Parts: sequence; C-alpha cells; structure tokens
Amino acid sequence: MVTLENLKRIVILTHLTDEMIYALQPFIVLTRFEEKDIIFQEGEPSEIFYMLKRGKVLLELRLSDKVTVSVGSIEPGYAFGWSAMLENATYTTDAVCAEPCEVFAISGSALKNVLESNFEMGYRFTRRLLVLMKKRLDIKSEQLIRAIKNHPDMQHLL
Repeated sequence: MVTLENLKRIVILTHLTDEMIYALQPFIVLTRFEEKDIIFQEGEPSEIFYMLKRGKVLLELRLSDKVTVSVGSIEPGYAFGWSAMLENATYTTDAVCAEPCEVFAISGSALKNVLESNFEMGYRFTRRLLVLMKKRLDIKSEQLIRAIKNHPDMQHLL
C-alpha cells in the first residue's frame, strides 16, 4: 500500500507538502522484488522512476560476460532510475536487488506531468534531485581519485 506516511520517508519527497505528495500518490505503485531480481538493465528505455521503501538495490555495470562491477547501492528512502526524468533516455546501469525489496515506482511521464502542472512542486523536486545527484557525483569523483592515487603506475608521479 502506498501511504502518505511511507512517501514522506523518501528523501527526494521530503521537501514537498502533503498536498504535493497527494498529487503524486495516485500514480505510484508499490512493487515487490526478491533477492537477485533485476529491476532494470543497462540500455533499456528508462521509463520508470523508483524510490526504495525496503531492502537494498545494487547499481551494477557489466564490463564483460565475466566481470560485473557494483558502482553504487541504494538504501531505503532513496531514489534511483533518474534517467526516467529525461526524454528518450536509457538506464545507465543494472539495478539488482541485494535482498528482498519493496519499491515505489512511478512512470517518468506521469511524474513529469505532475511536476509540470505545479511549478513550485517541480522546482522543489528538481532542486532536491540535483542535491542528491551532486552528492553521488562527489562520492564517485572521490572514488576515482582514490583509485588513481592508489594505482601502482601513478605512485612515482605523485
């Protein structure tokens, strides 16, 4: 069941009023996944925006048939599948359940329509999305710098 109280626990929705969340609520579906279920795969059209209610989701990149790298994890309260906010985009990673999960899902087109019908809501949502994206980008940048600094071929240059 998708309740106001459940949705208020989603970080990206915390800056919205109850009325704004009520406007989204009819379009949000609660979906359950089992451990190792794939929610979406890299390259698929990104049509759904997800918010994790319970469980843990890994964002993975397949480097080859034998090598998969986890590039992030989603904890309860956080959103993923942001590509659904863009036109004609595809998912850039696989989203795989590390354990049983409950996920709120909303179509990207429905989400965009609701946000466009209320500019204040659209601003609040987009601003929060940008803050979350910046945090994730900062983390990824730090990981890349650390990997470069620790690479044996870089030691003599540093």
